[in-house]
Amino acid sequence: MTAVVYEQREVRRARYAVAAVFAVHGAVTGSFATRVPWIQDHASVSAGQLGLALAFPALGASLAMPLAGRVSHRFGARAALRGLLALWTLSLVLPALSPNLPILCLALFVYGASAGMSDVAMNALGVEVENRLGRSIMSGLHGMWSAGALIGSAAGTLAAHLGADARLHHVLAAGVLTLLGQVACSWVLDLQPAEDEEPPPRFALPPKSALLIGAIGFCAVFAEGASLDWSAVYLRHQLDTSAGLAAACTTGFTLTMAVARIVGDRVVDRFGSVRTVRSGGVLAVLGGLLVVLAGHPAVAMTGFALMGLGIAVVVPLCFAAAGRSGPNPSQAIAGVATITYTSGLVAPSAIGGLAEATSLVVSFGLVTVLACGLAAFAGVLRAGDRGRPKVTPPAAAVPGPRS
Repeated sequence: MTAVVYEQREVRRARYAVAAVFAVHGAVTGSFATRVPWIQDHASVSAGQLGLALAFPALGASLAMPLAGRVSHRFGARAALRGLLALWTLSLVLPALSPNLPILCLALFVYGASAGMSDVAMNALGVEVENRLGRSIMSGLHGMWSAGALIGSAAGTLAAHLGADARLHHVLAAGVLTLLGQVACSWVLDLQPAEDEEPPPRFALPPKSALLIGAIGFCAVFAEGASLDWSAVYLRHQLDTSAGLAAACTTGFTLTMAVARIVGDRVVDRFGSVRTVRSGGVLAVLGGLLVVLAGHPAVAMTGFALMGLGIAVVVPLCFAAAGRSGPNPSQAIAGVATITYTSGLVAPSAIGGLAEATSLVVSFGLVTVLACGLAAFAGVLRAGDRGRPKVTPPAAAVPGPRS
């Protein structure tokens, strides 16, 4: 019984450690995003050249993510995450050091590759902790990522306001985040492959199950990318609002997603993945319709908030379902991650291209149609609910009077 109590304590400790890893990962993204204008000026690139450079993180992530399973198999889950997370936090300094477009593209490729591999490793460990706890935690973990991104953004905004050199800012941020990440990694589960377990291939196509689950993630991330990049533009130019109100819409959307992810695990535990995503899809469709039909800024802002609420937990649940869909969780998670990263790359340019050919109203009509896919195809996540063990903590693990 003592061993069981220790196991429960170790798993609970690992949960908080993985949550801290997610927050560190998000803080890197937030730190980078706020200094993109400084990086653009330092590298002397035009808006079009910057757009090209910003495609390289997704390209690097998509190519490198399948390698994460191989790294975890070779070194073990804890050591692999420690190394991959350090690569990610330290790569934050590279873009700000880039003096021209070619080096900036290379720096962002490395930045994206390390981001993708550490993303797969930490999600695989998150799924393992969720399985051992017997209840949903993936939504909360992704909520911690959003919280970390907000903290990184706030620090970056302050640095930009003070006129700080982004090279100094990112060196300091990388040092702090690397230290925090290494401490957190010391407490995650130390999973080791079985002696007779075959190493995963260096590169492999995602399994069929990951493709189906990834399709759900594609719809959610497309709506997320479109809303993050175009919601302010929609209010500013389509509804003729002030720049401040337009920016507030994007901030509101981000906060709605972060809060929904943090509290989403309770909803998933009560209703299951399928019903949660299906209901979220309905909310996202309703939000999309409000955006498309809006004649007043308040209506559009409500619509964007509903979309954020509806799609918030979809990607975490896709990762959780992928981790239970086959014998190789890392490979399945990498497949889903590749599809969602691709969606995040495609969405902003697709919305812009369609808006130029037609209008932003038509563009968000497409977003609304894709949101219908969440409600229609949520059933592919059912395997994840069946795979989650229903664990009741042993009596000895529950705090009570000492005998």
